[in-house]
Amino acid sequence: MIIGYKAAGTRPLTRGQKLSNKALGAVRAPVEHGFAHLKNWRVLGKIRTDPRWATALVRALLVLTNREVAR
Repeated sequence: MIIGYKAAGTRPLTRGQKLSNKALGAVRAPVEHGFAHLKNWRVLGKIRTDPRWATALVRALLVLTNREVAR
């Protein structure tokens, strides 16, 4: 897992660290948006079944969400 830089109370971020955080945020945003969309689909709260089936369902929902966002 890659995490961004964090400024200390007395030490602000350098320009390079800010650019690195911005690039990381640009990569992370679509993933976070995908999870947010999945949380809005209430079917995920009702899954009481085989984890393999749940994984397949989540993958299918992510594909559908990504196609919707790409339009």
